[in-house]
Amino acid sequence: MKEVLEQALKAQDRDLCDHCLGRLFAHVGTGTTNLKRGEELRALIDLERSAQGLEGMKHERCWLCDEIFDQVPRFAEAVAEKLQEVQFDNFLVGTRVDPVIQAREEELWSVVGQEHAEPIKSELNREIGKAVYAINGKDVEFKNPQVVALVDTRFAHVELDVAPLFFYGRYRKLSREIPQTKWPCRVCQGKGCQRCGDTGKMYATSVQEQVGDVILPYAKAREHFFHGMGREDIDALMLGNGRPFVIEISHPVVRDLDLAAIGQEINDKGKGLVEVEGLRPSTREEVRKIKDATPEKEYRVQVSIHGKVNKGRVDEVLRTFNRTRIVQRTPVRVSHRRADLKRERYIVYVVLEEFQDDRMTLRLRTESGTYVKEFVHGDEGRTEPNLSEMLGVPCTVDALDVIGIIDSSEV
Repeated sequence: MKEVLEQALKAQDRDLCDHCLGRLFAHVGTGTTNLKRGEELRALIDLERSAQGLEGMKHERCWLCDEIFDQVPRFAEAVAEKLQEVQFDNFLVGTRVDPVIQAREEELWSVVGQEHAEPIKSELNREIGKAVYAINGKDVEFKNPQVVALVDTRFAHVELDVAPLFFYGRYRKLSREIPQTKWPCRVCQGKGCQRCGDTGKMYATSVQEQVGDVILPYAKAREHFFHGMGREDIDALMLGNGRPFVIEISHPVVRDLDLAAIGQEINDKGKGLVEVEGLRPSTREEVRKIKDATPEKEYRVQVSIHGKVNKGRVDEVLRTFNRTRIVQRTPVRVSHRRADLKRERYIVYVVLEEFQDDRMTLRLRTESGTYVKEFVHGDEGRTEPNLSEMLGVPCTVDALDVIGIIDSSEV
């Protein structure tokens, strides 16, 4: 305590309120407040000054904070009123403080030291938060607050930063004419032009829009973002157990949503385009897991054969691909947007489901990231080995369906 008093005495010539005096030693001891620390330190300083025949430590108006802590009830009322605009279970307070006050605080630290000190913003955040709790009974949440109330203490102005909502589900894409995510027009970059009919989009709709546009009115939210566990080509169907995704809903006013009703509405409006199942609340952490996941995929591929080959030869060649590694150079069709690299991919199995003289249907399971179309036609030799090369006749893909995402468990 002697060391603390020696440091505190360095501040005795400044007119400080008890909050600002106590905050210099906020990390000394626990179970008390800066206000209480300040009161106790002031009493000790006054005793020391009295022993020296001096008057007590003066205090009229705080040199550092300009008595800002007297405004805490006003700030709390402003926050509580602003929070009524949104639905929430917990919150956090942040503050903007006059730069002059922060400069004074740093000046004081240079004299007294800051090893035990707490910034004024931290104390304001805490004191306003406690006062708001006293008004509305909502808990303060430090790690993942549903809403952050940012108070500009110069004007008692409050802005809200509302945390997004996240919902997990699985989707099936039933159309070969829509992409997974909203695709801005290449010509106008989303502004609207003759090419896109002033829609700003390359395609009329997408899986993202079919899902997100239904949720927005329920949440009274601004926009949505789509996070899928990979993506299929636009002309491919996504069938089977569906592809895992998380939809992110930005700046929601309402947080408690009827996901069963939302899922039903998505499926009703998306007939022939999109189906979803298993909607449930999710988190940003789950988004990261979904984006990092590398599940094997199962496909059904309809192939045209441009030459003579018999079923026995096809069966023989397909067996050679079971549990085989292939090397794929970045395909020509995506080389404009992806680095020109060679990637090794694993084929788990390929089986023949149907065969006619000039066409066949294959079912195959592959490592994540395998370019299945290129595995079939070879992509001018950029995929080796490939089906066309091994059969000795050109083959092309007429239709491709993803029939299974083999994620080991729900993320």
